[in-house]
Amino acid sequence: MSDFMQVGTANFQACINGTRMSDTAAKKQEIVDTLESYHNLSPVSVLFVGFSTFMFAQYNANLYATDLTDEMQEYLSAQGIQYTYIPRADLGKYNKKFQVVIAVDEFFTYAKSDEEQRALVLEISNLVTDYLITTLRDYKNQDYRDREFSQPTVLRTQDSSTIFLEAHDSNTQDRNAWTSNIYQISNPGNNLITYGTFDRRAMYFKQLAKFSIDAGASNFLVHKNLMYKSLIKKNYEHVITVKFN
Repeated sequence: MSDFMQVGTANFQACINGTRMSDTAAKKQEIVDTLESYHNLSPVSVLFVGFSTFMFAQYNANLYATDLTDEMQEYLSAQGIQYTYIPRADLGKYNKKFQVVIAVDEFFTYAKSDEEQRALVLEISNLVTDYLITTLRDYKNQDYRDREFSQPTVLRTQDSSTIFLEAHDSNTQDRNAWTSNIYQISNPGNNLITYGTFDRRAMYFKQLAKFSIDAGASNFLVHKNLMYKSLIKKNYEHVITVKFN
């Protein structure tokens, strides 16, 4: 299982253990509607990289997904979401096949080096014809309190609670590198599930812009008033669109 599929698994567990998915879907719908209005875009094909709550928004498009476990696929199908699954290893067969690619949850930070990040950007750029939608924290102005832990979240039902905590261990030799783990604690029972350890690397806005333009993008935009929040942490991430047409 890839690192990012494990991150998706944590988000998936938060999804099925929470009770406010209608609110979550509405917030993602608002982001999608805002982006489509801003860019005058009505995509006919959308690829999701990893499990994403963006899949619960409404699209007048053919949907595709990659980096999902069998359990995630079964759940999405049970929710009535119609999509085509593509294994990550097969994405190379789909050069410039998707009008929009959605790769959120700081997808481009799951790498050991700048070279790996550049390769990830190129991989996604080879798939998309119009827009990439992604999210990042502002690492240039990161609060020191976020360098060891992301802001934890607690999901409650009538009979149980589930805590998600993301912990970070900085690299003393490279200030842009760290490792992270995600901890899921379920009660009653005090059961612990650990996801990771993940190699991480900061991706700065200007860095992603350069890598994207090198890979053929024509424009890069950080939407100042549009923020994204995953299910497993309360930190907000900036929504970014990268234009390719």
